[in-house]
Amino acid sequence: MRGKVRKNLTALLPDPIYGSLIVSKFIRYVMKNGKKSIAEKIVYRAIEDAGKRLKAKKLDSLLSETLEKAAPIVEVRSRRVGGANYQVPVEVKEPQKTAIAMRWLLESARAIKGKPIAQALADEIVNINQGTGATLKKREDVHRMAEANRAFAHFARY
Repeated sequence: MRGKVRKNLTALLPDPIYGSLIVSKFIRYVMKNGKKSIAEKIVYRAIEDAGKRLKAKKLDSLLSETLEKAAPIVEVRSRRVGGANYQVPVEVKEPQKTAIAMRWLLESARAIKGKPIAQALADEIVNINQGTGATLKKREDVHRMAEANRAFAHFARY
């Protein structure tokens, strides 16, 4: 029987500008080679740029709203039953939703070539809020896959 994983919530402090844990966590996702100050500049520049283009009044909640729109509701997990592998649709719980959305957002921004990463991130945030973009396409693909495999939902054990 598997046990519960205890999260160390005291290690993550809110970011200094917006006071948000989500922004702080996203900065850590963006960070490469331990260069946190560069990651902070990238994320803050992206949020400000996207906020200007979207004419958002509250920049502190812009990223969290964007991640909420990009987060998957269901995903498929591979499950072996009687010698066959089935793609079983499973509902995604809350902390995992935001982690997946952050990962997809960053993947989509890094896939845009020829632009600085801050500008690419801002573009993707704007696209998500306008209902387009690679991140939302990824979300729709995952949901379509889960819908196609709905017949195997009775194999879920979670």
